Amino acid sequence: MNRSSKAWGMIAGAACFEVVWVIGLKHASAPWEWGITAVAILVSFYALIWASGRLPVGTVYAVFVGLGTAGTVLAGGILFGEPLGPLKLLLILVLLAGVVGLKLATPAEVKNSQAKELN
Repeated sequence: MNRSSKAWGMIAGAACFEVVWVIGLKHASAPWEWGITAVAILVSFYALIWASGRLPVGTVYAVFVGLGTAGTVLAGGILFGEPLGPLKLLLILVLLAGVVGLKLATPAEVKNSQAKELN
């Protein structure tokens, strides 16, 4: 796995942990739940910072927020019965299309030149 592929994986992982901590901020009540929330925040931001050192920071942040938002909305609907109407689902698909578009629009030479700078 090359550096840019690993960076994209780290962004996806960071977004998953973002979903955990956002849900934790709303629903945590016991000390162990707050502990999980705190760990999720630390892991999420570590992965985000790591990926930002390897890919354009604007793209990293936009993808992180987009995936985290989509994941949080879907998790709220699935886990907590929050409404997921057709318009909301359509807008999540549009958001995810934008995230995929940003990944595809990130030029390979930028990824490669940044990876070389870190070596």
